[in-house]
Amino acid sequence: MPEVPGYRVWALPGLPEVCAGDDLGKLIADAATAEGLPGLTDGDVLLVTSKIVSKAEGRVLRADDREAAIDAETVRVVARRGPMRIVESRHGFVMAAAGVDASNTPAGTVLLLPEDPDLSARRIRDALRRTLGVTVGVIVTDTFGRPWRTGVTDVAIGAAGVRVLDDLRGGTDSHGNPLQVTIVATADELAAAGDLVKGKADGMPVAVVRGLARVVRG
Repeated sequence: MPEVPGYRVWALPGLPEVCAGDDLGKLIADAATAEGLPGLTDGDVLLVTSKIVSKAEGRVLRADDREAAIDAETVRVVARRGPMRIVESRHGFVMAAAGVDASNTPAGTVLLLPEDPDLSARRIRDALRRTLGVTVGVIVTDTFGRPWRTGVTDVAIGAAGVRVLDDLRGGTDSHGNPLQVTIVATADELAAAGDLVKGKADGMPVAVVRGLARVVRG
């Protein structure tokens, strides 16, 4: 029987409410190795919602500071619709409100994006390697809208140990046609897959993808 390409993705239940100063790597390791779960193995990819990273890093403000926070995180305003601003953040992301968000955080507070999402991902990856002895990829995700499309989806805003883009230029397709512009947004596709099992309001901010070890770097 021919081998059929595929992968598995599941959310991690059991993560507690994350607070400033928490060791996020340890919390994830404990949740991933809980009884009844598959654990973690080399080549897995973890998809970590940015909000718990922000909470662990203390990136929490009072809600009445929201507009000032958006101003501070904004490089330029791209578009306005009523009170909503689509801006380029200082990270280089084009998104609503520079990522300053009041969802999935206690009433009266807002969250900023992690200061350096790539560094955040690297710290989690290193902690899992120390704690569990596994080499995994880590992607920090956030929710973006898309121009001229209805609805939102998760995308990668930071990564460690993952091939975030798959550059197919210079190759050929199944009919032998040259590929001239095709660059696959691998990390974004993984982020979106993880969000299907994490959900937006289900209290499961981390997902694991297994079966795509080819995208994980050592």
